[in-house]
Amino acid sequence: MPKANFHPFAAVCADAGSEVQRGIATYRALTGVPPEEADITTDSNFDCHVLASILAAASMDGGPLPEKAGLSGHELAALLDHHFPSIGVKVSEQLLAFKCDENDEIAMVRDLLLKQRSTEGRIGGWLAAMIARRAIEPNHLWEDLGLRNRGELSRLLSRHFAPLAARNNNNMRWKRFFYRSLCEDEGLVMCTTPVCTQCSDFNLCFGEESGESRMAERRRDVLLQTARPVIGVDWPI
Repeated sequence: MPKANFHPFAAVCADAGSEVQRGIATYRALTGVPPEEADITTDSNFDCHVLASILAAASMDGGPLPEKAGLSGHELAALLDHHFPSIGVKVSEQLLAFKCDENDEIAMVRDLLLKQRSTEGRIGGWLAAMIARRAIEPNHLWEDLGLRNRGELSRLLSRHFAPLAARNNNNMRWKRFFYRSLCEDEGLVMCTTPVCTQCSDFNLCFGEESGESRMAERRRDVLLQTARPVIGVDWPI
């Protein structure tokens, strides 16, 4: 798929492999700062940080960015225009025509989130689709969303999907909580025991979710390598 270029904004990062370039450079191209310097004091800034993080993480996986982010081409273009108008992305006709192939699992999680929206505007719909798509990736959800820690994910869900987030009063891992909620809403039972503390899967549901964010880890790897010249990077969409 043809790349969309940033004009006149130019993203730069260390030439240390395409994955690093796509992730860190994408976030910086959108926000003007590296992820570790993001100011998330206000809700507006936090929303931009979240969207940039998800798009950066999606870009690191390779393939068409809309598909990895869970959006159609038109949805991605609208998101960029609304939340990042200053970057001046030129979107190709092929990109605008892109439609995601959505499986049942993604659709179920997306619909669960959509029913629990707590903010106005289109961002809730975009986030529901993006979170549902990224939830099928293998890591902790906050990692696959490109966020810096689990606390940012909890803030995201409490802000935009408050009724659902409030139900997770025992701090269950978010992916597990989503699927448990889906089962409960359908009158099904996912768990093998009625009491969580007696379940053999307790650590899978409630275990610690700490660690280093994907972009921070890769940035550290870059800094450990021999310095290479910086280059201009096109955002691969």
